[in-house]
Amino acid sequence: MRMLFAAVAALAFSLPAVAADTKVNLTGDNTKITFVGVKPDGKHDGGFKTLTGTATVTGDDPTTLKVEVEIDMESIYTDTDKLTAHLKSPDFFSVKQNPKSKFVSTKVAKTDKGYDITGDLTMNGQTKAITLPATVSVAGGGLKINSEFTIDRTQWGMTYGKGKISDETALKVAVDAK
Repeated sequence: MRMLFAAVAALAFSLPAVAADTKVNLTGDNTKITFVGVKPDGKHDGGFKTLTGTATVTGDDPTTLKVEVEIDMESIYTDTDKLTAHLKSPDFFSVKQNPKSKFVSTKVAKTDKGYDITGDLTMNGQTKAITLPATVSVAGGGLKINSEFTIDRTQWGMTYGKGKISDETALKVAVDAK
């Protein structure tokens, strides 16, 4: 019996250590997605209140990050009720036909300034690859991600107001999840 115990112990100590996964749930409470739309006479701020998803990192290596998040498009808000209603219409997000948007990461690469998180963004029934420059930190079972980037809204079929509304929309993503 001692020989069996000794053999099992020797085997256990000879195996390489496996880095534990940090998996966090993403919600509207710990993940903020906001945007700024620009037009010649000003700008409008907005965002999304409701989302669900997960983010998983192996050990403390951000390049192993895997993110999947689904946004409830009905939860869109802006600084103007009339604009919020218009953004839900077929001119923009077609919320009745496309109630959810989704982002699924496909790759994370280290850069000089942090990380590039590349993935597929499905919005308005269309999927396009995007890359988010981000800072990512993993510590104490928690995950922090901060990113600021722009997308061209016309790539997802939102052409209303072309020439009167900027095609480029600035987005911010802030995750602070445990």
